[in-house]
Amino acid sequence: MPRLVRPDAVLVQAVIAGALSFAHLHDLAEAAGQHGWKAWAYPVSVDLLLVAAWHRLRSLRDAGEFAGSAWSWFVVALAASLGANVATAGLLDLGDVPDWLRILVAGWPALAFLGGTLLVHRPTPPSEQEPEPDPEIPPAVERAAEPGVQVASVPALPAPEAAAAVTAPPALVAHAQKVAADHRTRTGSAIDTETLRARLGVPSPMAEAIAAQLV
Repeated sequence: MPRLVRPDAVLVQAVIAGALSFAHLHDLAEAAGQHGWKAWAYPVSVDLLLVAAWHRLRSLRDAGEFAGSAWSWFVVALAASLGANVATAGLLDLGDVPDWLRILVAGWPALAFLGGTLLVHRPTPPSEQEPEPDPEIPPAVERAAEPGVQVASVPALPAPEAAAAVTAPPALVAHAQKVAADHRTRTGSAIDTETLRARLGVPSPMAEAIAAQLV
């Protein structure tokens, strides 16, 4: 036996209310000098802006972001819809619409276009932007700090016997201390001589002399 389809009272009420509001907006736009298809486009524009603002409001609220802009456009669209319903209730002579109302109706398309554009296109939060790589850290060192990533190390060159006699400039030693501290912060371990040499761009004897001063 086929199942009987029962109408939803809430859906029926929504359809009736939407049709009445649609008709009121059409009548007001036509009375304000917008004839033909333009009078029918006004209620569509108002209702779409109202739905778009509510959708953006829900999305921002679920994401925990500030929804002030969405609230503003929702109030603007709601005021336009309520205003048309009240104006066509006998409080306004549709045969002699005042000039200020004609101006509001004529300027609505530009206002609705601006609101729809701002609701659709919004700046990306800083948390969603990709972090910029540190220019001072070579890619090989950055990947070595990632868990599960193995980077082939450069074979160590034999250190000459005169390495102990190499003297590093104080400024270079100070810079090496910053590099070593940054490496420890990123990896949790002390920097090795080869990595220090690659970071500073100095020969192996000089890197060993600097590493001896970092202990």
